[in-house]
This record gives sequence, C-alpha cells and structure tokens, in this order.
Amino acid sequence: MKQWIFRLLGKGPEAVVVTFCSGDAELCRRMAEEVRSLVPGRRHFVATAENWPALQRELKPYRIGLAPVMLTREANPLRRAAFRLAPHKILAYNSRLERHHLRIDLPSLLFWLGVPLDRIYLRPWWWPWKKRESSVIPGGYRVAEGRVCTEGRRRVAVLSPYFPFPLAHGGAVRIYNLLREMAKEFDIELFAFTDGEVELAPVLEWCARVALVEKPRYREPRWSTLLPPEVHEFRSPAMKQAIVEERRAFGFDTLQVEYTQLAGYGGDILVEHDVTFDLFTQIARRERTLSAAWDVYRWRRFETRALGRFPRVVVMSEKDAEMVSVPSVVIPNGVDLARFRGSPETPGERLLFIGSFRHFPNVAAYRFFTDEVWPLLRDKFPRMSLTVVAGADYLTYWRAFTDSPEPAPDPRIHLLGFVSDVRPLYVESNLVLVPTTVSAGTNVKVLEAMAMERAVVSTPSGCAGLGLVHGHSVWVADSAVAFAAGVATLVNDAERRQQMARAAYGVALRSFDWAAIGEKQRELLRSPTGRKTISSHR
Repeated sequence: MKQWIFRLLGKGPEAVVVTFCSGDAELCRRMAEEVRSLVPGRRHFVATAENWPALQRELKPYRIGLAPVMLTREANPLRRAAFRLAPHKILAYNSRLERHHLRIDLPSLLFWLGVPLDRIYLRPWWWPWKKRESSVIPGGYRVAEGRVCTEGRRRVAVLSPYFPFPLAHGGAVRIYNLLREMAKEFDIELFAFTDGEVELAPVLEWCARVALVEKPRYREPRWSTLLPPEVHEFRSPAMKQAIVEERRAFGFDTLQVEYTQLAGYGGDILVEHDVTFDLFTQIARRERTLSAAWDVYRWRRFETRALGRFPRVVVMSEKDAEMVSVPSVVIPNGVDLARFRGSPETPGERLLFIGSFRHFPNVAAYRFFTDEVWPLLRDKFPRMSLTVVAGADYLTYWRAFTDSPEPAPDPRIHLLGFVSDVRPLYVESNLVLVPTTVSAGTNVKVLEAMAMERAVVSTPSGCAGLGLVHGHSVWVADSAVAFAAGVATLVNDAERRQQMARAAYGVALRSFDWAAIGEKQRELLRSPTGRKTISSHR
C-alpha cells in the first residue's frame, strides 16, 4: 500500500536525507558528516548554492525524510527551499553545532533566536505552564580538618565561590596567597563552593578547617529575575547552615566574603575582586542591547546595596576605590616574587596570553586579538607564534560565551588547557599580551609578567590600577591597529622591551609583593569586627 501511494505521488517509498549548506562552509561540512553518522541507513544528498539547481531535478523522484539546515541571521535561499520542501522535517543546527528539530513551539523559536540548546527549555519559577527543568540545590556540607589551632589566637573565616586551588586563575591566586598570609597571625576556616573533587592538602596547610558545599545548579533564564543570575547561582541553604553551625563550632568572630555575588550571606568584610557593575557597564557600552542594559541595572542595584551593608569593603586599586560609594580599603592583587623570578630572553617572536576562559572577559580578549589584531601581524611576522593558556575545560566556557563550537584553528596559535606551572611559558616568551576589551579590578597575569621581567602590551583596561606608565613600564593600546603596532615595535626592538620589562619589575618589587600585601590584610583583621581604620578611601 505504501509503495502504491508513493507511486501515485511520483515519489520513491524510502525517504532520503538532504543536508542544506545554508551557512559557513566548514560548519556545514561538519554538519553533513554528523548527519551521515546519525542516519547511516538512508541515502544522503548535500545541497550547496552551486549544485542546487541541478540537485532539485535529481531529487524529484524522492521523498525528503530529514532536512538538516544551518541557522544564521542572514536570509538564505537554500534554507527557504528546505522549509518549502520539508517544513516538518527540519533538523536545525546553530553555529555551535548544536541541533534541534524545529516545530511550532517556544523552544524552537528560542533556538532560532540563538539561545543555546541547554537553555531553550528553561522557564522561570513563575512560568504558568509545565517546565522542562528545575534548579538543583544540594543540601549538607562536609568539613575537613587542617592545621592545629594555636591557643589564644583569634579565629576568622573566609567565604569563597570556589575552592582556591589549583591556582588556575587570578582569583584563586589571590585567595590562596592571602590565606597563607593570614595564617601567620590567625586561625582560619575557609567556606568554599565546589563543583567536583578538590585537592585539599595545599589549602589545609594554611587553614584549620575547610567547609565545602556543592554549588547549586541554577536552571532559570538569565533575564527572568531582579537579582543578577550570578547571585542566584550561589544561593544555598546548605552554605547558610554551614556558616551558622561552624560559627558556633569553630568560634570565628570575623567573616570575610570574597566577591560581590556572595554578599547576600552577610559578614564583616566584603572583598570586591572587581566592581561588577563597572564590568557590565563596559559590556553594555560595547553591545548596546536591552539584555546588557538589564544586567547593568540589576548589578548596580544589588551591588550598591550590598556595599552599604558591610562594615568594611576591600577593593583592588585606587581606581576601584573611587567607584564604590562607601569607605573602602585598597588591598591590591600581588605576585609571589620569590616564586616568579625573571630570566634572560631567548631571541624570538613568541607571544604569550594567559587568561582562563571561565572568565568571559578573557574569551572576549582572545577573540579581539585573533579576529582584529592577529591578521595585522600574521603575514608581516611569519615566525611569530602565540601561546594561550585558556584554563581547564576551556571549550565548555568558549561555547557558553560564543556562537562557535571552538576557536578557529591556526597552526601558529597554541591553545593550552590548565597549566599547573606557567613560569616556563613566561621564560619561553618574548612578549606578554593582555588584550582585554572589558575588564574590572586588576589583572594578576600582568603582575606575573612584571615579576618574570617580560614586557607587556595591554589595553587600558588590562593594566588599569597597577601604576604602570605607557612607553616606560607597559605598552598601552586602545585599538586593534595600535595593539598590533605595539607588538610589532617591541618584537623588533629587544633593547626597548627589556628596558620596559625592568621598569615594570621595579613597580612589582615596590608595590605588589604578597608579603607586604599580607600585612595590610592582617591589619584589617586585627579588630574583631574588621573596623580598624587603615588607609580608608571615600
């Protein structure tokens, strides 16, 4: 019967797969390969702009059972043909190579509009219809014992959004080194969120106790709440319980809260690793979208209220101190000068960029350099290479923050994941890049380059708050052309970049040694409430 019906319609009884290459050629090639592996038992055709007129005639005897297409913002005649010939058989791919069967429903509309696949089924808690997925908030916490407490010492606690080891990014470097400095005078308990197994031993060397809480899995649309979504990601009854119970058990009298998104837990000292509303304001100026403006409003509202609730606020630089609306103490980021030591350069044209992709400004920085700066350098310097330390699981973060499955390959760009010791990479490099287009706080990677005596080419935001001077201790560039010119100038002039590196090392030696910064941290903690006046700013 089936064969008879299809013969009447002039079609073959077996459906075929027609993949419509309606986007980037390389992504469409990968889409077609994946479709062949997903549907191995069918006959496959690939429609391109060049072969489509002839392919239409070849397809006349066949029935289309599946029509994969590549979604793009631009109109495409091949995509229109797919919807005309097989409107109910569309398998849509986005530029991340995620796929979704299109139907007449809200998830399909969201996928068409560019929402990532893992978020198209998310609905806010107040959504009146059935939701596909809900947030998961783990309960309970576990405590690990560390170094023995000293009788008569004061006890303090630190709350962190992550476990500060390994030292995979600037925030972990700061927290770990200041825990070590605090431990010279205080007994410490660390409260930290985790999303997997952690290596406790290096931190327990400085902490008397560590309380670990599994991070919630927040699954609501980013736009749907008045509080910033980053705040919701860390709202945990288990963490509240741990703080209350451990205050009684361990007896700490001061709680230092790291990062603004944890301000809802309350405490005595709030550490502004960056002024977050400033970061989102920079993004809004670049993107000029309604969602970016909404993020700025939410963060400014939340952060200004949080700043007013803490007796003491710590900022990273004088620039940040001017931005916050409350008295604050500058305790800058630092570098371990005993560990990061300079060494002579080996002649070459080796560039280095260190920036974990888990922090989205580093993804933006990488895209700025590779899309806009690298094309201006690549042909002029055929021996030039770039090494990038992108951090653990960098492809996961890349896909979350961009519209592509991975960075475009380049034989002269070497992408590395987590690197336990970055010092050899500094030694091998001739120039360190900090191409951040949006940034707040201060960058530890710049301080490491200064300590290793390597010249830095940076954007204004990348080296802000460090007291560096353009042309003397850093090269500052505010555009792609200027950035490329800075790289070219310093690569061609070894003596100048070495003079600049030595000047930057002098700044690090005077202002950014963890030992001196640790004394500022201990001075802040010497009062039971953290209210002792030390170099406050208004």
